[in-house]
Amino acid sequence: MTIATGRPTLTPVPFDPEVQAVLDELARNPQPPLTRETLPRIGTDTMFPDDDAVIAGRAIDAEDRVIPGPDGAPGVEITIFRPRDSAGEILPAFLNIHGGGMIVGHRSWETARVVDIVDEHRVLAVNVEYRLAPEDPFPAGVEDCYAAFVWLHENAASLGVDPDRIVVGGGSAGGGLAAAVALMARDRQGPRMLGQLLLCPMIDNTNSTVSSHQYDGIGTWQRDMNLLAWSCVLGDDLAFSEDAPAYAAPSRAADLSDLPPAYIEVGEAETFRDEDTEYASRIWATGGQAELHVWGGGAHGFDMYMPGAEITRAALAARASWLRRIWSVGR
Repeated sequence: MTIATGRPTLTPVPFDPEVQAVLDELARNPQPPLTRETLPRIGTDTMFPDDDAVIAGRAIDAEDRVIPGPDGAPGVEITIFRPRDSAGEILPAFLNIHGGGMIVGHRSWETARVVDIVDEHRVLAVNVEYRLAPEDPFPAGVEDCYAAFVWLHENAASLGVDPDRIVVGGGSAGGGLAAAVALMARDRQGPRMLGQLLLCPMIDNTNSTVSSHQYDGIGTWQRDMNLLAWSCVLGDDLAFSEDAPAYAAPSRAADLSDLPPAYIEVGEAETFRDEDTEYASRIWATGGQAELHVWGGGAHGFDMYMPGAEITRAALAARASWLRRIWSVGR
């Protein structure tokens, strides 16, 4: 399959065979296209197994809270996960920001990923609920996420957390928001995070890269969804502009120096491939640290869509290795 874009014809990089098999299955039951009018809002918190079902059989406790939001904004809902026998112990922490293009999603969608990290690495995790566009466009969502990071740092002692060993991360929109929180913390001279875990992060609003055109109409998160998301988040005037704020689209940041070490993961066969690899390269150009993994034949979010694939097993092992290494700092 080739795609005409007004530039030389682009041929998409093929999907991994296990990835392609799942995509073929998904294509047999096509979903109606997302529009501003059809964005799901009711019942999104029940689309995946609830927290109790995910942690069943594990020595992990879950607690829902509402913490202070940004100035003048509503409180931010979070879920805290911690090892059950950790009373009196000082733990590293992980702040998770969910995906969904900043226009759909609920923190419960990623409970399994978060709980696996708590279980494997013995950390406390905070799963954040942030406001979504278009009802609450930029900067509402990212300010919620930054407020959650600041709250976690300021309340580290009462939570049993080491404030110097907090990693912030997420997938897709969550990865983009995590990158933005790192920029905000640097620029506002806020808390210093230990590392940023950026899984196929959504960071470039211009939709101008080769890969953003290669996956127009194919794959999981397709070009039309990305165009809709940025128009909802930034509005029509800034949606695809290079003048967009860096805290909305971190690729717009002029300066990527003095950021915490980044782990950047992306599929070879997805729309965010080029923006994510460029972001790593720009961090390296400042002398910063960015561990980049481009997974051959991986579609966007392959770890969630194809959990049993060999590519997913490899990706999870690489992530776990980086988290072990980053949390060993200061131990």
